[in-house]
Amino acid sequence: MTRQIRFNAFDMNCVGHQSPGLWAHPRDRSWQYKDLEYWQDLARTLERGIFDGIFIADVVGYYDVYKGSNWHALHQAAQIPVNDPLQLAAPIALATEHLGIGITASTSFEHPYTFARRLSTADHHTKGRVGWNIVTSYLESGAKNVGQDGLKRHDNRYEVAAEYVEVLYKLFEGSWEDGAVLRDRERRIFTDPSKVHEIGHRGRHFTVPGYHLCEPSPQRTPVLYQAGASGPGKAFAGHHAECVFVAAPLKPMLKAYVADVRAQAQAAGRSPRDVLIYNLTTVIVAETDAAAQKKFEDYRSYASCDGALVFMSGWSGIDFGQYAPTDLVKKVETNAIVSMVEHFSSAENPWSIAELARWGGIGGVGPVFVGSPATVADILQEWVAETDVDGFNLAYAVTPESFEDAVNLLVPELQRRGAYPKAYRPGTLREKLFGRGPYLPETHPAHGFRDIEAVKAREAALRPAAAAE
Repeated sequence: MTRQIRFNAFDMNCVGHQSPGLWAHPRDRSWQYKDLEYWQDLARTLERGIFDGIFIADVVGYYDVYKGSNWHALHQAAQIPVNDPLQLAAPIALATEHLGIGITASTSFEHPYTFARRLSTADHHTKGRVGWNIVTSYLESGAKNVGQDGLKRHDNRYEVAAEYVEVLYKLFEGSWEDGAVLRDRERRIFTDPSKVHEIGHRGRHFTVPGYHLCEPSPQRTPVLYQAGASGPGKAFAGHHAECVFVAAPLKPMLKAYVADVRAQAQAAGRSPRDVLIYNLTTVIVAETDAAAQKKFEDYRSYASCDGALVFMSGWSGIDFGQYAPTDLVKKVETNAIVSMVEHFSSAENPWSIAELARWGGIGGVGPVFVGSPATVADILQEWVAETDVDGFNLAYAVTPESFEDAVNLLVPELQRRGAYPKAYRPGTLREKLFGRGPYLPETHPAHGFRDIEAVKAREAALRPAAAAE
């Protein structure tokens, strides 16, 4: 049986998400990121293409590593200005029926109690089509502007993230029992108080004693996305993530990453297939190979070298503006995205600064595939067969054109080969992705927090401690 490929659209509530400079292309509409009509039009296009979802990235902060300032980030609109992603969930849901909506939010900058309410609200409003992309953040500017001295060390951020998601699991899964909300007009009882529980969380980083503010949403815990590629990031993904995003530019890298994450999931007591893995990719498709190559060269003429190095410097924590274009990328210990530095400074195939800038001009650090529908479909199927990846997180060069080309040209070719779905499954996002119920399965660590007897035992143990205080 031909293995089916999955697509997500990779976007951000900003200008020129992964392709700095291409906002100036005459057909690009990313400058309309402020307009709900733009997002709704895009969402309808993606749903027509049976995309699993639109995955909306985010940063809290700005890129100020390159040449020691944020001048070039502002000058080239390199993810600044940027708006809040979660506010897009409701309007996208209103314009579509099936499309998943993945929202990025950091465990470093917002308290889990207030975030839990915002996320449950989004899951209610979308009728269970929202997911949360769990990130720990990598920009020092973000930490400083929320009153922190700076980012915690990389590994320590994952320690905080582990407790953060534990708090959310307790709120989403254990605070309100099934059947707590009665809506009994005759007896004038809306909620049975005996079925709503304090979570009593007292941890190293967070104290959350009370109840979740929201009644259970369609998925309880929204679908969990994660994009960590470092050792701690992969371990975290193996324990918690349902969908994992990676940016591997080469097949051997991707194959090793996929195998590692699936092994981490199995070690955590989960099925290796409980995790769907998508690789960041940009596809530039036209009717023929020659037309696609011409389109690619047109796009490339708008790419910004400074804008690309703004991103590369911010992601890696290394100021590439201090080097000559011919200098090689060298491994430097930073507090940013560790895995990226390790790849581009590898002893086997070191990159120059100029090569890095040229690579990052379109689509970020993921591969760019150029060709006719048949050519690109061949490449994608080859990557799936050789790496065991489940699908691709498609970035754009020019929006919405890149997505429209994928939907109008590439998707029909893949469907003709039996390598792409022709319809959505019914139900919530989790049901569409995995073909099972709306809640997290028993093998997931969050499920244990739905053990009502254990919840009640924790409550009973907390009462004497609270009285003593």
